[in-house]
Amino acid sequence: GGGGGGGGGGTDAEPHYDIVENLGARKLDAIEADTYWCVSKLLDGIQDHYTFAQPGIQTMLFKLQELIHRVDLPLYNHLEEQTAQFIQFAFRWMNNLLIRELPLHHIVRMWDTYLSDENGQGFATFHAYVCASFLVRWSSQLRQIEFQEIVMFLQNVDQQTENWKAEDIELLLSQAFMWHAIFSGAEAHLKANKSGSSLLGGGDGR
Repeated sequence: GGGGGGGGGGTDAEPHYDIVENLGARKLDAIEADTYWCVSKLLDGIQDHYTFAQPGIQTMLFKLQELIHRVDLPLYNHLEEQTAQFIQFAFRWMNNLLIRELPLHHIVRMWDTYLSDENGQGFATFHAYVCASFLVRWSSQLRQIEFQEIVMFLQNVDQQTENWKAEDIELLLSQAFMWHAIFSGAEAHLKANKSGSSLLGGGDGR
């Protein structure tokens, strides 16, 4: 399952990049090999995010939208009423894998979970569930505000997460893992858009 791996306890400490200076050549060679493997696995999962028409991102946006419809209908309905389209805020979440929304040390923890996915689908599939968990985290606030404020809130959500602790990211991943266990592969629950329309084809310009 998507969120099961990736090491147990989290840490609130920033990574200590200066440690590299104290490592010998042999350990650095091993780190280089591990890094190459991790980057290769990451790119394998997101290649179609950056090809023509970005079908990978479209698929994840549809999945996120269907997930929110299933797990938080009041939020889904409010976003629809305010004509807040998922592409207006979640495209960046898919395109940049939440790098701009979360502190770096939490990104490291989250990507560790993605890389440990036994099916190799952490970045390609499980990330959509994490984004759903992330969006629902702000459900009560979002349901109280209108279109312009919704977009501004979500575009600047890093101001809400800058002081997140390890337990916040663990809760985010745990919620995502639970939904992944329930809905993953359940086509009747999370159906892809069959009409051929594109989420990237522009909105109402609002």
